[in-house]
Amino acid sequence: MEGKKEKTFKFVIVGGGIAGVTCVEQLSSQFPSEDVALFTAGPLIKAVTNYKQVSRTMEEFDVEEKPSSVLEEKFPNLTVIHSAVKSLHTHSHCVETADGRVFGYKKLCICSGARPKLLTQENPNVLGIRDTDSVQVFQKHLSKARRIVIVGNGGIALELVYEVKGCEVIWAVKDKAIGNTFFDAGAAQFLIPSLEANKAEVAGPCKRLRYTMEEPAPDAAQTFTADKYSRGQNPGTVEPGSALGPDWHRGIELQGAEQVSHRVSVEYQCEVEQIFTSEEFLLSSKQTLEADTGSWPVYVQLTNGKTFGCDFVVSATGVIPNTEPFVHGNNFLLADDGGLQVDDHMRTLQPDVYAAGDVCTACWEHSPLWQQMRLWTQARQMGWYAGRCMAADVLSESIELDFCFELFSHVTKFFNYKVVLLGKFNAQGLGSDHELLVRCTKGQEYVKVVLSRGRMVGAVLIGETDLEETFENLILNQMDLTSYGEELLNPNIDIEDYFD
Repeated sequence: MEGKKEKTFKFVIVGGGIAGVTCVEQLSSQFPSEDVALFTAGPLIKAVTNYKQVSRTMEEFDVEEKPSSVLEEKFPNLTVIHSAVKSLHTHSHCVETADGRVFGYKKLCICSGARPKLLTQENPNVLGIRDTDSVQVFQKHLSKARRIVIVGNGGIALELVYEVKGCEVIWAVKDKAIGNTFFDAGAAQFLIPSLEANKAEVAGPCKRLRYTMEEPAPDAAQTFTADKYSRGQNPGTVEPGSALGPDWHRGIELQGAEQVSHRVSVEYQCEVEQIFTSEEFLLSSKQTLEADTGSWPVYVQLTNGKTFGCDFVVSATGVIPNTEPFVHGNNFLLADDGGLQVDDHMRTLQPDVYAAGDVCTACWEHSPLWQQMRLWTQARQMGWYAGRCMAADVLSESIELDFCFELFSHVTKFFNYKVVLLGKFNAQGLGSDHELLVRCTKGQEYVKVVLSRGRMVGAVLIGETDLEETFENLILNQMDLTSYGEELLNPNIDIEDYFD
């Protein structure tokens, strides 16, 4: 490999997503006279725009696709190489591209992201949604569709079921409630009315309750009130979810072939048993269809025994880290979720090789208030921090773990409500050692606080609550709130005045 190197760069970053681009910006601006290279398979890169630091740990930004020339114009020391990486040779510090060229690096950061976990590779009527290209394919299919089945319970599934119009949607979720990656059954109950055809919900009275174990049974008919909740078990760990980006569906017409406005039916606690083409389905005479006649391009059999015919299936069941060309012939350690293991300086096991974003798994000892979820905010934070760690290494400086890894925070929008998640918002890893305070005003807001030993460790805020900064401070200070009791969420008390 040695003799064939076309050029050696001080820094090489692989991947034109948010993590890679943020890392490139960090290094190119800090070392204006060093050669930096960005390897990306497509002509467009993902750029962070309208960045706002909302509070100490919360941030908001848009993600835009731009031609890579925008980056090269901004940083004269940057070279963008439009090619996928075919192989990595860590011993000789070089990468080989799909078109057979070889480049050396002094320091490398792998930011190759993740790809959707597809239910099946075989059937053309099963679509995964991950990036802008796949959304366009989805749009094209949708315009001719009368019914689709959406499988999955993360961010993309939540956004799709709400945005799709003119088409019947069957939504298969493996949990007892919708949106399990992001919130509990109570929040799900609060959001469910938004899916009904009549979206003009009347704001009801404020309901407040306190319960020590997690979930009210999400039976569709049940109203979520203070006197009616069951002491269920805590849900298990939260799986990583990944979305296309904040507001990715803005300006995209998600319109089906029918005139119906919004028909969503949710099938709870089930997964996909089998997917049939129309030919296979005809041959398997033992199948009974749910409320159906006529023939469909694809049929989905669920583990709850129901089978639905539909125009196509959307597989929104999480992601798999893209570690492919990098692991062959190299000694990387992979985490249980398939990501490249990185330490608290974003370093992999291989010398001079770092990783950031969805491709990596944070394997340092986490702050008790932080967890990794494969989200845009974390891709940006990791890319930025990886760039700083690479720089510190080159300059032989020491660097502390960035403050953004102190407290998990995520600001997003679901069903047209602002959603803020803080800390252990779903009581992740707390076992039964916690209690929850909830305040809910139908159609307006849902506020949930997770307390452990009298201290706030997490929160879910849906709607315009204006509580996020106060709660962020209470979680970071770990102040003992025992004396406040349920008054903490009393809507008649201006809690900000207490804790400013």
